Amino acid sequence: MNIQNFDVNDSIQVLDFIQKAAKIGTWHVNLENNEVSWSKLTKQIHDVSDDHSVNIDTAISYYKEGFSRDKITYCFNCCITEKKPFDVELEIVSAKGREKWVRAIGFPVVENDNCIKVQGLFQDITEKNKILKKLALKEEQFRKTFESTAIGMAIVSLDGRWLKVNESLKKMLGYTNEEFTSRTFKDLTHKNDLELGQKELKQLLQKEISSFKIEKRYIHKNNDVICVSLSVSLVSNDDGIPLHLVAQINDITQRKQSERKVKSLLDITKDQNSRLLNFAHIVSHNLRSHSGNLEMLLDLMKFEEPEATDNSYFPLINTAVDHLSETVENLNQVAILNTKIHEDLTPINLHDVVNKTANSVNALIIENNAKINNLVNPNQIIHTIPAYLDSILLNFLTNSLKYRKENVDPIITFKADTSKDSDNNPILILDIEDNGVGIDLDKHGKKLFGMYKTFHKHKDSRGLGLFITKNQIEAIGGKVFVKSKVGIGTIFSLHLRYEKS
Repeated sequence: MNIQNFDVNDSIQVLDFIQKAAKIGTWHVNLENNEVSWSKLTKQIHDVSDDHSVNIDTAISYYKEGFSRDKITYCFNCCITEKKPFDVELEIVSAKGREKWVRAIGFPVVENDNCIKVQGLFQDITEKNKILKKLALKEEQFRKTFESTAIGMAIVSLDGRWLKVNESLKKMLGYTNEEFTSRTFKDLTHKNDLELGQKELKQLLQKEISSFKIEKRYIHKNNDVICVSLSVSLVSNDDGIPLHLVAQINDITQRKQSERKVKSLLDITKDQNSRLLNFAHIVSHNLRSHSGNLEMLLDLMKFEEPEATDNSYFPLINTAVDHLSETVENLNQVAILNTKIHEDLTPINLHDVVNKTANSVNALIIENNAKINNLVNPNQIIHTIPAYLDSILLNFLTNSLKYRKENVDPIITFKADTSKDSDNNPILILDIEDNGVGIDLDKHGKKLFGMYKTFHKHKDSRGLGLFITKNQIEAIGGKVFVKSKVGIGTIFSLHLRYEKS
């Protein structure tokens, strides 16, 4: 700029532009005539008009009563008497009653060792203070969370050094704060897990991902292996430059041990099931063959040497063989049931199956003057193994006829309704109700579906029907419940999978 062409008005405009851009006002106090002057921006901060006039007392009165007003008064007086500049952050209450944080800077103008003027800068820092307070609050919350959380937490440098660890992590791995900070995370990692997370860490540093989670093992100070779930995130500055890593470390050693125990038990169970399946085949084939041979030999003896049947031991042997054959047949039915337990389920009309079952024992129904009520919806479809469903319904129906009350015509009712199980899955509840002799559930309830358990003195009772029926119901994904009163009757409730019609 040519000094000859220098314009004072231009310089004032430049100064105004700088003040607006920086959002910094100016002020000065002429002590010779007590004149106070505020720039336009200073007046805006105080919420006063451009023509507002002010003196020293009114200028100080804008500062919030108490600490801020006392502080600015002290600083202003020291600036005059001791020629000390000041730079303070205080609160004011504007002309509109708004509380603001401001930065007030003042410095003396001295002539002949006397302060003749105080001038300075004035800046609204309310928003900055709000941001700083929020930041301080977040830092305080993070600090409290970091220190008090039950899981291990650590701040780790980009090259893997432990910068800060909380008490939970020190307790988890057994090292002191100094022992941590003198090591890297690799120093504490199990040798077989050193490569775990390296790929994810590289992606994190390249900002391809925001965080990652892995499971790995650390070595405790006493050389115990600690299994952990490790979550890592990256902290960057305002310019996006990575600063450090934050790690959350949760001890899952107990869970891993439990998982190994469960896996071991499952392996044992699988092996035992395999052995039981082999045993089922032995029962189905070998024992059945041997009992058949014994029956055949006895029949031959009766035909070839009838005089041998007069021996007093022959009837006992014959009865023993009959019992053996019956037992083998019963076990064979159970074995067949267990080998088909995973057979695919087929949709089938339940109403039709009830009718089919009743027709199959029509002679027995007529003989006992029984009444069968089929109240199942004609369109009701369920998922089942057809042969199992036939067997289930037939067993319940014949049981109701078998255990009828004397001199009372049997009434057997089949009815079904839809509902939801405890997992909110749709089920169909099939109730089979009779007016028979009933069962004392207080006495027999816990062993009702047990193998070879009988509760009535009936010549055909073998104690196997309900056992097989319960297993068949469970094989098709169902459950069975019973309500009964002696002398009143029994209701068997079957909870089955179903499809809407």
